[in-house]
Amino acid sequence: MGTKQEDVFIGSIDQGTTSTRFIIYDQSANSIGSHQVEFTQFYPQAGWVEHDPMEIVQSVRVCMEKALNKATADGFNVDKGMKAIGLTNQRETTVVWSKSSGLPLYNAIVWMDNRTTSICRRLENELSGGRTHFVETCGLPISTYFSAIKLLWLLENVDAVKEAVKTGDALFGTIDTWLIWNLTGGCGEAKTKAKAEVQPGVHVTDVSNASRTMLMNLKTLDWDLPTLKTLGIPISMLPKIVSNSEVIGNIVNRWPITDIPIAGCLGDQHAAMVGQACRKGEAKSTYGTGAFILLNTGEEVINSTHGLLSTLAYKLGPTAPTNYALEGSIAIAGAAVQWLRDSLGIIQSASEIEGLASKVENSGGVYFVPAFNGLFAPWWRDDARGVCIGITRFTNKSHIARSVLESMCFQVNDVLDSMHKDAGDKGESKDANGEFVLRVDGGATVNNLLMQIQADLLGSPVVRPSDIETTALGAAYAAGLAVGVWTETDIFTPKTEKATYFQPNLEAERRKKRVESWYKAISRTFDLADLSL
Repeated sequence: MGTKQEDVFIGSIDQGTTSTRFIIYDQSANSIGSHQVEFTQFYPQAGWVEHDPMEIVQSVRVCMEKALNKATADGFNVDKGMKAIGLTNQRETTVVWSKSSGLPLYNAIVWMDNRTTSICRRLENELSGGRTHFVETCGLPISTYFSAIKLLWLLENVDAVKEAVKTGDALFGTIDTWLIWNLTGGCGEAKTKAKAEVQPGVHVTDVSNASRTMLMNLKTLDWDLPTLKTLGIPISMLPKIVSNSEVIGNIVNRWPITDIPIAGCLGDQHAAMVGQACRKGEAKSTYGTGAFILLNTGEEVINSTHGLLSTLAYKLGPTAPTNYALEGSIAIAGAAVQWLRDSLGIIQSASEIEGLASKVENSGGVYFVPAFNGLFAPWWRDDARGVCIGITRFTNKSHIARSVLESMCFQVNDVLDSMHKDAGDKGESKDANGEFVLRVDGGATVNNLLMQIQADLLGSPVVRPSDIETTALGAAYAAGLAVGVWTETDIFTPKTEKATYFQPNLEAERRKKRVESWYKAISRTFDLADLSL
């Protein structure tokens, strides 16, 4: 493919829970080069999940270099045409590092980690509002899920963190903050091509990631000082909060792509909302390691009474209106498929599950609830543990595989049911046929059987876009918007001409009975955390 003088490109870092990718988009938002690598998952104890922050930085470097090489080999002059970089990331995962050395003071504590259960119980008992003490301010209940509780654990249990806080050397951030700091200079040893002086890294986060810390005021979009005081967290270690679409800082010269502005930053689920062009009243579900369903509620914060979270959808510019969302987070979705592969050996690769599950017409009465580290929305039971029930001599591995796929869909249904109850008419955006439509994305959506099961159990159409990597696309859109490559009209014009629709085929009575059986299976998971051999 020949290179044109007017070629314009936007890069996107998509840093997920199990892998990192870098995608380069042209001005038509088509991918012209990408690379992806998996990185190590650490499980030091039951329920603990960690990442090596330095390995994550290296994974970004490798992906950036490989994607750039691929695009260049295909004739694209990316070095000349790259206008900005966007970044999207696994949310809530918490890092504390040394400002002077640039080294992490402990491994990153991953969003699904539940080591902080005892801290949550302590806070619930000490604070007047119990579990919902901070909900009015930040939209979030006290839970092992959120960054503030993970930070408290680090402050209480890691000597290096305690000492760095005392000396003013500690910096806190979610993965977006950690990567941006490194990309823009780190502890200051790098120089840009354009400047001779040493350039330290920019310590920032965006409103969507900040909204998942349990420390940001949803109305003011700034750190909430009473919350910080209550938890004993020094504001000096926190990053500055910026919008999702603005120039943050330039990438320094020790990276494969240099002197290019980072101009977009969103947590992965918020990026998917932008990539899916979700306006007010529209919902999307992303199927990755977990599953995350968000409904755009417009410029209004809706407090849930059905187990959901109030959060930011996006703020596409410093002076742009703030869109809020209701969210239901599911801890284990695609991770259950990885469990079948890595722990049980039932499949050799994740892609095999569709063929295996297709060998049976149904799950044979088997229900699988993947409450490995507890249940998130709408149940919020950290005492829950996984169960597989309904097993008989008739059960084979195909039934188990199918029940794993169904577990993702049942969990999404639970969230959507709560979402409609909370949002009312704000959650009833309909298509031209008067039907609620669920927009889906993420790696697991390549599984056609999974998507058909979702439509059947939901009783509504499911639409999958031609490009299922909408998190990376959303981050690219935000960056491109900030530097004038795209307008909001470009971004939010529906692109359904190449989408795939899955229509429900399951009769209503059968669907109702299956949901009732699922609820019975859910109830069996409660109060299992303390079981011992």
